Amino acid sequence: MSNRLAFLSGASAQADGSSRRHVVNRFSAALLALAVLVQAVPALARPAPDSFADMAEKLLPAVVNVSTTQTVQSTQDMPEMPQFPPGSPFEEFFRDFFDRQQRPNQPRRATSLGSGFIIDAAGFIVTNNHVIADADKVTVRLHDDTEFEAEIVGRDPKTDLALLKIKPGDYKLTAVGWGDSDNSRVGDWVLAIGNPFGLGGTVTAGIVSARARDINAGPYDDFLQTDASINRGNSGGPMFNMDGEVVGINTAIYSPSGGSIGIGFAVPSALAKPVIDQLKEHGRTRRGWLGVRIQLVTDEIAESLGLDKARGALVASVTETGPADKGGIKAGDIVLKFDGKDVADMRRLPRIVAATRINEDVPVELWRDGKKVTVQVKVGELEEAEEAGLLDATKPADSGAVDRTVDSLGLSLTALTPELKQRFGLADNAKGVLVTEVKPNSPAAEKAIQPGDMVVEVSQEEVNSPAEIVEKVQTAQKAGRKSVLLLVNRKGEMRFVALRIEG
Repeated sequence: MSNRLAFLSGASAQADGSSRRHVVNRFSAALLALAVLVQAVPALARPAPDSFADMAEKLLPAVVNVSTTQTVQSTQDMPEMPQFPPGSPFEEFFRDFFDRQQRPNQPRRATSLGSGFIIDAAGFIVTNNHVIADADKVTVRLHDDTEFEAEIVGRDPKTDLALLKIKPGDYKLTAVGWGDSDNSRVGDWVLAIGNPFGLGGTVTAGIVSARARDINAGPYDDFLQTDASINRGNSGGPMFNMDGEVVGINTAIYSPSGGSIGIGFAVPSALAKPVIDQLKEHGRTRRGWLGVRIQLVTDEIAESLGLDKARGALVASVTETGPADKGGIKAGDIVLKFDGKDVADMRRLPRIVAATRINEDVPVELWRDGKKVTVQVKVGELEEAEEAGLLDATKPADSGAVDRTVDSLGLSLTALTPELKQRFGLADNAKGVLVTEVKPNSPAAEKAIQPGDMVVEVSQEEVNSPAEIVEKVQTAQKAGRKSVLLLVNRKGEMRFVALRIEG
């Protein structure tokens, strides 16, 4: 027993030393693993503050109420006076009533209210264009109820932004600065402040619910969505990040009832700041202009052109003598990058171009004939192009004999004749191959091809006869293509259509 105990004691002593070493080794390993884990796990999102009071107190003086008045000419469309038998007692009554109602209507004064914020202590104030549109007089009320009459420096309906200017004199204004909305992430805390109905500053808090929302409000929609309550009268007010910087201008809400249901939209500062800077400097916007009409790159179009995936913006037509035309961009090109910026989808290109400096030479990366090509383009000015009526002026259709049917596409085709041009209302100089019939439930029917459409190109090559189209479709089939790209002219409007090849 004693020997066993001794043994156990001796074994116990050895185990105790071994155990300590084992514990030390495990502890060291745990520390190393913890260090690796700390480096590998991203930083947690900034927690919500215990209170927004300190930040709100600092920012509220920069938020203003914007009120407008305008003269509205009242109009009333009155029905004709009923006819009564001669001597009827109703005749005199109705005649008096209609005589009073048909007197010239007096103009009336209409008012509207919104919010804004001071972006420059010299007196510059940002608000929404719809707040001050058609105003005869604009009044700005500060947080302490001090009022100033404001002039409209400039406005931009496309982004619903406007810049006002007041003359503060000796009054010391509190201004706020821009933040970078591109750094805002879904889930970040934001603070929305408005001054609705002249009640005074109203503060609501929430998070960024989504980014890059398109609500069909304008050509450059790129809204931040937030669940911070934005109610009527808050239009034009700022949305702040947790550093007290303006990352958005509260502009719209989605609401069946008219009140906030937690879906609000703000113009991001990345879009707003350049516009406000231009309004401040020029009194109007000066956007970049490329001179192309573009369309979405679908999976079928990407496959038919040998592009790895659907991305970029497909050039459907090019404005003659415009920047793109002079730079060598052609219909059928896919714009992948503009001035070094990726064009993830069609909607992205107009925003990038609009933000580019006028008369600047920029590289444009294109996908053409199955490979990347880079051209240099000198950016034009959109507003000048609008004034010159160039936005709808695109190149006429390139292209112009036996009738043929392409069963794999569901098309019946014929060469153009003077009689057919007259029948389908086509121009005398129209060129291409005419679609005479579309088979129901065919690939062409799925893409809304119609009789009277003209096929100008197939696989980005000009076609002049039905036989050429048949040949090019067969070539695409032999190459293993599942779809073929057509350039279609419908009454002067050019568009690319990728048709699935059956069989």
